[in-house]
Amino acid sequence: MNIQLEWTPNPNTLKYVVDVRLMPTGALNLTSPEAANEKSPLAAKLFQIPGVIGVMVGTTFVTVSKGDEGEWDELNDGVMSTLESHLDAGLPVVNPGVLEAAASPAAVGADGDVEQKIRVILDDEIRPAVANDGGDITLERFEAGVVYLHMKGSCSGCPSSTMTLKMGIESRLREVIPEVVEVVAV
Repeated sequence: MNIQLEWTPNPNTLKYVVDVRLMPTGALNLTSPEAANEKSPLAAKLFQIPGVIGVMVGTTFVTVSKGDEGEWDELNDGVMSTLESHLDAGLPVVNPGVLEAAASPAAVGADGDVEQKIRVILDDEIRPAVANDGGDITLERFEAGVVYLHMKGSCSGCPSSTMTLKMGIESRLREVIPEVVEVVAV
């Protein structure tokens, strides 16, 4: 098992890249021990480490966010050993049924064609780049010219997320999709 630690733009989040596939696609963002217990045995173990306040499981990485009480030196040791022991044992990363629920497409509203165009740009261009920094961005909805996005993992609370949102994502979507007026985080 090879685990590489990567720093993210968010000083409260670290990215752990592994050499095994954790999920076939997408990411699972968990912000509470209760949600982790329900959806991911690996994340549930990581939430037991003092200071961990968020876990995002991606295709080949895990992003861990710490709270004010966490110290990276101690937290990192716990995360590394938890990842290594869990993955080496071949234990499930997510519970059965969670992947299917995450993969099912959202309901198409009145702006379904625009939403589909937004999803394609997010999936093909933006999400892979954001995943490199240990984050994920998903579309909540498109309404009256406004794109509502969820910022997850290292993107959540990142000092540079506003610039990424406005200068990067909003600019790109407006360039390709004239119906887009603004992009906001929810």
